[in-house]
Amino acid sequence: MKFPGSVLISLVLFMSETAAALCLSAGYHDTGDRMWETLTLLFALLPCALVQLSLVFIHRDVSRDRPLVLLLHLLQLGPLVRCVEALYIYFRAGRVEDPYVSITKKRQMPKDGYSEEVEKEVGQAEGKLRTHRSAFSRASVIQAFLGSAPQLTLQLYICVLQQEVTVARSIFMVLSLLSIVYGALRCNILAIKIKYDDYNVRVKPAAYLCIFMWRSFEIATRVTVLVLFGSVLQIWVFVVVLLNFLGFFLYPWILFWLSKSPFPENIEKELSRLGTTIVLCLLTFLYAGINMFCWSAAQVELSDPDLISKSQNWYRMTVYYIVRLMENAFLLLMWYIYRTDFYLYVCAPVLFLQLLIGYCMGIFFMLVFYQFCHPCKKLFSSSITEALLSCFKILYFICQHHKSTLLTGRVKMKSPENTDEAQGSSKTIDSQNRNIHQSVSSNA
Repeated sequence: MKFPGSVLISLVLFMSETAAALCLSAGYHDTGDRMWETLTLLFALLPCALVQLSLVFIHRDVSRDRPLVLLLHLLQLGPLVRCVEALYIYFRAGRVEDPYVSITKKRQMPKDGYSEEVEKEVGQAEGKLRTHRSAFSRASVIQAFLGSAPQLTLQLYICVLQQEVTVARSIFMVLSLLSIVYGALRCNILAIKIKYDDYNVRVKPAAYLCIFMWRSFEIATRVTVLVLFGSVLQIWVFVVVLLNFLGFFLYPWILFWLSKSPFPENIEKELSRLGTTIVLCLLTFLYAGINMFCWSAAQVELSDPDLISKSQNWYRMTVYYIVRLMENAFLLLMWYIYRTDFYLYVCAPVLFLQLLIGYCMGIFFMLVFYQFCHPCKKLFSSSITEALLSCFKILYFICQHHKSTLLTGRVKMKSPENTDEAQGSSKTIDSQNRNIHQSVSSNA
């Protein structure tokens, strides 16, 4: 039985970030910055409430009649209680024999084209630990992208405006960045386990390192680009964020409407149709929050029973990163054009290139992960490099077609001029011949 280390990491990040947010908001209160205090508390308490709800929903405590646990969740102590419960189950598992055992069948990764099916006994204690890991993984994703990501953006924006990085704020920003990267990492692992649920998946340390580097570069550069753009064009940054958020929020619903699938009713038996709709809206809300800052490894598909797409769509990922790189470059260009004397002591061209190279480094580690370190790369029907090459070929053909249309248009524009010149030259030749004929006849 594996030690619940992911549960412990999630709890430490959750508690430390919440405590740092409360201390920082108290500092804003002392200095009289009411707006920063309110926003810091909002981005700290809202994800806390959502984390409590997600833990209660996954463990189904409402239907199990556990009033003490529900009270602790109301007091925002749910993650602490869950972590203590998981550790108690783990340390008690070896001492008491588990009377209830279930048998699960998992396929091994194919070797030489063959895949064996292995049966494994899973006790009740191990099943409970799996539930705790799954619940904390989802809670880490919620905390990361609905709390830590807006919080990091806000605190970096305050640092830029005040031209000061305090110790408390820097510690808080480091904790927020670690929380976001860890949430993105858990999202990747969740997506792998959901897509390849029939296989016994083992993620190696090299894969964790690649995901960590990929997400660190991607998220850090994205937040910095948004902050720089917002510091010079405050109103337009809200337009950019709103368009991104609405686009990713509505995208799963548009695909669900086009598929003409029935409304999903199997999420929770005790939920009404309205409750199911609210849960699906919260899910797409989280999906939009993830894609605002990085690529969501778990693609929401409302027509699927698990609500997660199990197909590996390389082209969608390729289009996302190409468009996101172009968007970041455009936002940086607008910052470079409209920057004020506030950035007089900053080498703007170097910063511009550093951020673009940083985002490209994130893409590089992503390619390394999917090409070499993915635990299920043997099951891929195609690789991401093939998708990239096909997308570049399509772009090349589009550019070539555009150039050919421009050349044909220019030829058509020049053709009347050429005919006029030809007619003019023929007229001059005819007039010269007539003059020669008249001179010859006069001499005769």
